[in-house]
Amino acid sequence: MTAVAEARIRKRVLPSPVTGQEVVLVGVIAVLWAALAVSTPAFLTAGSIQPLLVATAPVALIGVGMTIVIITGGIDVSVGGAIMVCSVLTAKALVEAEVGLAVAVLLSVAAGGLLGLVNGVLIAYGRVHAIIITFGTANLFMFLGLRIFGSGTVNGIPGTLAFFGRGPDGRTLGIPHAFLITVLITAAAWWWLRHTAGGRHFFAIGGDAQAARLAGVRVQRRVLSAYVLTGLLVGLASCFVIAQGTSTLDQSVGAGKELAVIAAVVIGGTSIMGGRGSVLGTLLGALLVQSVASGVTQLGWRSQLSDLFVGIFIIVAVGADLLRARARRNR
Repeated sequence: MTAVAEARIRKRVLPSPVTGQEVVLVGVIAVLWAALAVSTPAFLTAGSIQPLLVATAPVALIGVGMTIVIITGGIDVSVGGAIMVCSVLTAKALVEAEVGLAVAVLLSVAAGGLLGLVNGVLIAYGRVHAIIITFGTANLFMFLGLRIFGSGTVNGIPGTLAFFGRGPDGRTLGIPHAFLITVLITAAAWWWLRHTAGGRHFFAIGGDAQAARLAGVRVQRRVLSAYVLTGLLVGLASCFVIAQGTSTLDQSVGAGKELAVIAAVVIGGTSIMGGRGSVLGTLLGALLVQSVASGVTQLGWRSQLSDLFVGIFIIVAVGADLLRARARRNR
């Protein structure tokens, strides 16, 4: 294949480096923050923005993996249950074995990778649709997490993971480490998806898996790797989740996180039909979702309004994606 032909294929498969939706999201976040700053002057203070960035980090980090999964035409609704398993395993290791920071992170990441491997094997080689498999494993992971919890909570968690937390140990120049790590991983994923053959294969699979297979792409291996990567990121994000809270971990950990992650990915411009997406958009989508939740709380409104606004954003994003798809077909 000539360099010119490869460049044409790359241009056809990949979105622009910065998409129009990402530009719109930056504008929406700027307007939202300005409105909240006027309504609640405390919003733009460090005491408000830092917790917002800490809350954004795990959603955006898992969203990086979810973006790749959805680009391939799949989905993973089991991440909430996986967070529970990784979090309770890590919390118990911190309390009972008094492990250090590095061991705790490795344990959580390894557990997440194993859970992702379970999903990936079943989906890639079982040839069953991802939503069916991950809906089933979501329940299995939750059952496993509850069994590990036992009858109560995990109490007395030490500050080993403070590096990822809200306190002074969790910040550099006022920016939370969890958010900085998320931005770095997002940037690396953005570069990898756009500038390596392996990254571009995910877009090809989502566009037409059979055509990708005929072109020499190892579809099953790529799909498997997408779910394993998501699991690894779930493990790291679980450390962020533990560090956000107090010295107690209860059985609600991870609840609803899969919905927040999928919302961030869809709002960020990733096509739910596969073949198109951007991890940069996912990061912005996660920031928008958490900004809405923070704004609703600070304004003293009912928490249900946050779900309403996010639902509206999702409908608008999906509608825009469908219109773009129709416009491409009519060219």
